[in-house]
Amino acid sequence: MANVMNGRQLSRELNQGIVKGEAAKLGRKPGLAAVLVGADPASMVYVKRKGLVASRVGFYHKQVDLPADTTQEDLLSVVHDLNNDPKIDGILVQLPLPSHLDTQEVLDAISPSKDVDGFHAVNAGLLAQGRARFVPCTPLGVMRMLEATGVNLSGMNAVVVGRSDIVGKPMAMLLLAANCTVTICHSRTKNLEDAVSRADLVVAAVGRAEMVKGEWIKEGAVVVDVGINRVEDGSLVGDVEYESAAQKASFITPVPGGVGPMTIAMLMANTLLSAQISQGVAP
Repeated sequence: MANVMNGRQLSRELNQGIVKGEAAKLGRKPGLAAVLVGADPASMVYVKRKGLVASRVGFYHKQVDLPADTTQEDLLSVVHDLNNDPKIDGILVQLPLPSHLDTQEVLDAISPSKDVDGFHAVNAGLLAQGRARFVPCTPLGVMRMLEATGVNLSGMNAVVVGRSDIVGKPMAMLLLAANCTVTICHSRTKNLEDAVSRADLVVAAVGRAEMVKGEWIKEGAVVVDVGINRVEDGSLVGDVEYESAAQKASFITPVPGGVGPMTIAMLMANTLLSAQISQGVAP
């Protein structure tokens, strides 16, 4: 039976230890701004959680709530104002945005120096070149969880199921930097079962409930499930069949309580880093 990677516990340790402790050393509170457009229930929950954690670690937190019919021009104006606010070190625009808005233009408008989600082309390029500054929070959180297991990633055959700019692509870059041999798969990959069955490490981030079957998992493999899907009975499941996969894996993340809390912890860590850079004390 697999060892469970407890994201809740590790995130608490990181937030209360490293992040809160380092933030207290600065001349002012690190500042995080969250922009929420509309009233999507899931987005409202996520933004609230991020605000609560920011408060717990001693950050200045600002939430900007905009109506669902906000225009592109008005949203860009809000981002521009936050770019120029000296109290704000990190800006996140909660996704997804309403369909009438141009998400890429909005993300491109965020100053790369305040792009704590790591989505700006400048930060994506730095990551690709091995000069990472702000790394997308979910894959960064996955790497911290893997580090905590003590497993040596060097030489591992890693399969990333998912190719999004938010998780799949940066995840692959980070694993390459850790000397894994990386295969990127997705919903249209032929013989996905074969690719997964040969993997020492599987990171599932495709957004389909239990798409990765437990029987596909190689004995002793490490399984990281980034997915979170609500099924018909109202419960939450990942992209991996948890119970059967846990019988074969050496380590596995639960859903919920695995990667999710680490994503928020890494948002705090990136905001702290931005504040440290602005004050000339970056590690």
